[in-house]
Amino acid sequence: MNEVDLSPLGLFMQASPVVKGVFCVLIGYSLLCWSVILEKVFVLRRLRAQAARLERAPAAAAGEGLAATLHALGRREAGQRPAGEDQEAARERIERTLQDHLAAVLLRAEQRLGYLATISSTAPFVGLFGTVWGVMNAFAGIARLQNTSLAAVAPGIAEALAATAIGLLAAIPAAIAYNEFAGELGHCARRIRLGIARLAVHFSTEAPPCPC
Repeated sequence: MNEVDLSPLGLFMQASPVVKGVFCVLIGYSLLCWSVILEKVFVLRRLRAQAARLERAPAAAAGEGLAATLHALGRREAGQRPAGEDQEAARERIERTLQDHLAAVLLRAEQRLGYLATISSTAPFVGLFGTVWGVMNAFAGIARLQNTSLAAVAPGIAEALAATAIGLLAAIPAAIAYNEFAGELGHCARRIRLGIARLAVHFSTEAPPCPC
């Protein structure tokens, strides 16, 4: 009696071409998911650090990174105060410039997050397709061999269930990471916007008074 290899590699090698294709798609999903997760971990770590710097005194924002860039932009805008502009108008102008820069930074930080949402919603269905196809193959094999023993059915059923398992292994981390990163990104954005408001007030009062 031939021994059936039910290891992950064995299931892959024994699978039909369609199910092998499903396995490859899901493995690709998983690799993409973890590459995005690792990238966003570092992106959010930097954003949290910059938000913490902006929460301190405006002068502490000098240095490098986003906080330093916002600090430099605020100082530049304060130095370009047009004639006749009062302090409130200067504050609004400075804050608007800094918010525009932050919007561009957040847009870059959000790139590829959509991949996680796509993987979390589609991977289970791709796995389910592989499962359905594998079960169909298993029943076709039973009909062809006219053998309903466990040894005859197990490889096809295991192949089918493996597709669902791999789909869930790709989807679950993607769903958790997407929700976590989206929430953390929003939290960092709110903290940085508060820091921008403080910077705008600081530089509008520091700017030279407009000529009367």
